[in-house]
Amino acid sequence: MTRISFDNVSKSYDSVQPLREISFSIEPGEFFVLVGPSGCGKSTLLRMIAGLESVTSGSLLFDGQRMNDVEPRQRDVGMVFQNYALYPHLTVAENLAFPLEIQKKSREAIATAVAQVAQTLGLSDLLGRRPKQLSGGQRQRVAVGRAIIRRPRVF
Repeated sequence: MTRISFDNVSKSYDSVQPLREISFSIEPGEFFVLVGPSGCGKSTLLRMIAGLESVTSGSLLFDGQRMNDVEPRQRDVGMVFQNYALYPHLTVAENLAFPLEIQKKSREAIATAVAQVAQTLGLSDLLGRRPKQLSGGQRQRVAVGRAIIRRPRVF
């Protein structure tokens, strides 16, 4: 895992500044939760980690490396959005396997990883189903599985 540090990070949109000189670190393996009222900058902060929002000032660091100008695809961040990013035409197994297929992993490695993630998340009996055949909680677990199966640097 990766140490994430915010060093006097601010985010501004014209005259609105949802984040002002934020400084803290998240240690490798640490479980971190953001809690606050609507509009306080929680999602903005997470989107900055993923590279979906730019840092107006200050530094965002992964293991001491400045990430402010690093493209999202180069950050190796696994992020799950509220509206699960599942492909409706693929089965649960195919949705889980997709990130590893993109990485050109072997069929054996993909099958092993899918089985492990499915077991961990209680999805083993659902691997042949499509997203529309799942409950909301099951869909959420598939979305989480898609993010963790590739073992990202930051999750």
